[in-house]
Amino acid sequence: MNNPLLNKEVQKFIFNFEGDTTKLAFSGSPFSEISTQQLITQIESRKKAEKKLPIWHSTEGILYPPKINLEQTSSQSTAKYKASLISGTSIADFTGGFGIDCFFFSEIFKTVTHFEINEPLSQIVAHNFKKLRITNIECITGDAFDNIENRNFDFIYIDPSRRNETKGKVFFLKDCLPNVPENLNVLFNHTETILIKTSPMLDISVGLSELHFVKEIHIVSVENEVKELLWLLQKNNSETLKIQTINISTKGDEVFSFLWDSKRENDYSFPKKYLYEPNAAIMKSGAFDLLPEFFNVEKLEKHTHLYTSETLQKFPGRSFKIERIVNYNKKDMRNGITFDKANITTRNFPESVATLRKKWKLKDGGNHYLFFTTVAEGQKIMLICTKINA
Repeated sequence: MNNPLLNKEVQKFIFNFEGDTTKLAFSGSPFSEISTQQLITQIESRKKAEKKLPIWHSTEGILYPPKINLEQTSSQSTAKYKASLISGTSIADFTGGFGIDCFFFSEIFKTVTHFEINEPLSQIVAHNFKKLRITNIECITGDAFDNIENRNFDFIYIDPSRRNETKGKVFFLKDCLPNVPENLNVLFNHTETILIKTSPMLDISVGLSELHFVKEIHIVSVENEVKELLWLLQKNNSETLKIQTINISTKGDEVFSFLWDSKRENDYSFPKKYLYEPNAAIMKSGAFDLLPEFFNVEKLEKHTHLYTSETLQKFPGRSFKIERIVNYNKKDMRNGITFDKANITTRNFPESVATLRKKWKLKDGGNHYLFFTTVAEGQKIMLICTKINA
């Protein structure tokens, strides 16, 4: 690959740059054949890769794509999780992008095919795979649908673009590019199993109405922020849909699985000694009525997705010790708030966090955690808690 950015001196400059790129923008590129913007793109992208893509960040000679391609790519942690879900001999990534998913697929599959319609990006990825010493990934420039005649794969992975040329940013699968629902039959002509990554904003029920033969849905969050919905489709599948939530965290992964048609009836409880807030992946799954039985806790109220117990339980989310329960009225609130700083959360409560801060003159932060919520018979309360760092 003949790219001036690969010049030894240029790569050394990018790899060792630690200053402010604003100053570089004013001083200009020290290399005549490379523009200042090209240098800044490489430096800033490499900096962004430090946490998201540490393998790429630590490897010399890596080229980075425009900012938008880097923002859309999977992180190492989510790509590694995807690879753990599947196995076989061959896989095709129909929307290859920067190639992060393919890198981890290559550790599982004998052959990986990376399709990318953007030619410059395809060339960058092929170059990077050489630098990363990956030899079992074939990079093909072009639309995957135009290049799969007479080819079959154990798996097809697809991450449709959520930026539609005419509609802007979109979330429904039918509006993404490529249109997966419209092409499902074509895909199943070339594989028995499909893995689809979608926006975390996509409503699960809406996704199910657009797709067929969905076997599993994986809701993936990282440090309590939902990043991906993964849809595993098996041709002619008739099994009951399984939902798996995972919160990937430096403190340890939290995993919870259930069947989509599972239903439970719950009794509700006034807050006891401990309070629990489900992690973001579980909140996305909507499995609120299943948690009491699985984790030996009680729900506060039908529409209040907070849980309580008398003895401390291991729970997938945040855990708190309830120090005081305050009725939500002027007198009790004035007596209850003896501090000027707190972390505020609302659950099934009519006032916003911003309104509550202003109303009760509370700054953000500190060691107090306040939950404004509703319990049985519509009673409004404030729970003053301390966080349990498990």
